[in-house]
Amino acid sequence: MPSRWSSSRPRFKISVFLSHPNPCNSRQEEFIEALRAYLDDRGFAPRTLGVTDYDMDAPLKAIRRLMLESNGMITVAFRRTYIERAVVNHLTDLPDRPARPITGQWLTSPWSHIEPAMAFQLGLPILILRESGVIVDGVLDKGVIGTYMPEFDASTPVDDYLHSPEWRDLISKWEGQTRRVIETKGNPPNLY
Repeated sequence: MPSRWSSSRPRFKISVFLSHPNPCNSRQEEFIEALRAYLDDRGFAPRTLGVTDYDMDAPLKAIRRLMLESNGMITVAFRRTYIERAVVNHLTDLPDRPARPITGQWLTSPWSHIEPAMAFQLGLPILILRESGVIVDGVLDKGVIGTYMPEFDASTPVDDYLHSPEWRDLISKWEGQTRRVIETKGNPPNLY
């Protein structure tokens, strides 16, 4: 039976690191399941610590080991902690750092910052998808890792996003970079 994403399934799967907080609602869960299926159909083997891979070492060691076995990374920065009302730079006394309110926004998991930073240090191609409403800071700031960072709305059907022109352009670029990692890893080191 033909796949809904490609006409034939490759036999060799390219290992990639899929980072995401545990989904906290059914829409997030559906998004991850659809993303996993999409990657699988495109010839990638999405691997997530605690989901597809397990390790007895400290999390950072286990993550690094899994990343060294991977050829690219996708991070999904889901909404995790809701901020009803807060103040950034509360009690500031610096004129260039004014206090400002935050209302009705979300934080994601710290791992959505840590894992892409680790992948960047290893030179892996990174694609970060940010759920709408998640505060843009840290590694989620535009331009920090050098690539466009899309925002998706988990309340809309996931297939609509995975068939959008934005997704096709982003995933094509990431796939090309990731497939080049496979080629580069196979080359002997250059002596000059």
